[in-house]
Amino acid sequence: MSNHHGKNERTAFGIDIGGSGIKGAPVDLATGEFSADRVRIPTPQPATPAAVAATVVELVKRFDLPDDAAIGVTFPAVVQHGVARSAANVDGSWIGTNIEHVLGDALGRPVLAVNDADAAGYAETLYGAARSTSGVTFICTLGTGIGTAIVADGVLVPNLELGHLEIDGFDAESRAADSAREREDLDFPQWAERLQRYFGVIEDLFWPDLIVVGGGVSKHHEKFLPLLHLRAPIVPAQLRNAAGIVGAAALASRAGTPVAGVKGD
Repeated sequence: MSNHHGKNERTAFGIDIGGSGIKGAPVDLATGEFSADRVRIPTPQPATPAAVAATVVELVKRFDLPDDAAIGVTFPAVVQHGVARSAANVDGSWIGTNIEHVLGDALGRPVLAVNDADAAGYAETLYGAARSTSGVTFICTLGTGIGTAIVADGVLVPNLELGHLEIDGFDAESRAADSAREREDLDFPQWAERLQRYFGVIEDLFWPDLIVVGGGVSKHHEKFLPLLHLRAPIVPAQLRNAAGIVGAAALASRAGTPVAGVKGD
């Protein structure tokens, strides 16, 4: 089958591995949209490498994927050259495990693994709230913790755990994450004071040209983003729950996984 600028080069498959669900869909790389409906399978408990790999195989089997479609997976951990260096909401036995080898062996095809916040942030710069921005974009997800990513002129700097900056003697996410707002029953103006402090430190250290805020709470962005006074524009993320899948697929396609050469088409 000829693959010269065929449809396959425009489609990659993204998988979002989370503590409660493993979700996947093929992504049209021209638009960043799903080219088929997303499928979700509950994450096996305990979420060991073997159990997660079996679930990923089951997920991929539900789609008619071309043999050469790139596959990217997000993982809730620091992912260094394919290896999980931490484990949040999955079994601790993942630490030190090469995610790309485990899933690639199970699927019989190459896989690219990336931290979940990195995948979501990258997707926003390609297809979402930061798609027309050059320079440095800081993307953060406000949830149970604070997930962070920095993309500079289209290049992702992986595994930046900037939710754990120590600010005023506290781990930043313990004060400014959405979970802190709920736990301490803060109203939006009170929480915005904490966000102001957090983003102010981020600005002084990294000087982003744009800040993008995601996470479930971002659907209420009009209640807190206008209360922030920063040098950079700060805007809500656009891709919501699709961001991880889309970013993983896009990164896999650009990583030359499998034979498309180094650059994605």
